[in-house]
Amino acid sequence: MANIKSQIKRNRQNEKARLRNKAVRSELKTRTKRALAAAEQGSDTTTQVTREAVKRIDMAASKGVIHKNTAARRKSRLMKKVAAAQSAQ
Repeated sequence: MANIKSQIKRNRQNEKARLRNKAVRSELKTRTKRALAAAEQGSDTTTQVTREAVKRIDMAASKGVIHKNTAARRKSRLMKKVAAAQSAQ
């Protein structure tokens, strides 16, 4: 444990940020899975769910939770999988 007052505060801030970032990353995974599941089932809400997943990926990148190139890669892979699932039906 740190003895310096500023470091104690920094530790508190880092813990809050870690938990916030963890929640955002978890939501990204959930939204991506929902989009893929909707596409595979041929649901009529596929476009809406996919749009929401892409929106969350963009928001995470803009907040610095994930890198912008990581966000671009994830969006690309998601759209590719959704298109493949829709064309398979």
